[in-house]
Amino acid sequence: MINEVYQEILERKKQPKDGSYTNYLFDKGLDKILKKVGEEATEVIIAAKNDNQELIAETGDLVYHLLVLLVEQGVSLADISDELAARVGKKSNVHDRKVIDEY
Repeated sequence: MINEVYQEILERKKQPKDGSYTNYLFDKGLDKILKKVGEEATEVIIAAKNDNQELIAETGDLVYHLLVLLVEQGVSLADISDELAARVGKKSNVHDRKVIDEY
């Protein structure tokens, strides 16, 4: 499903459709898209503290806006897949990572 949504977003970029929210985001530019990604990420965090149905809905919003960002920046799903594949089986040393303070 993610590939289908990505392809539809890509198509909207190539052939804008009047009244399309996706085209509204493209027309407003990178700063607007980044703002929406940030807002949706925050909403996912809040939803995770509430209930799974809200989490599912907000995650869908975040993934959509991330896909818009990828299309805007010319990053393909294959690029993301390659990055994830390069990480499979890699050993990560917890001690090499920055400390995350817990609240």
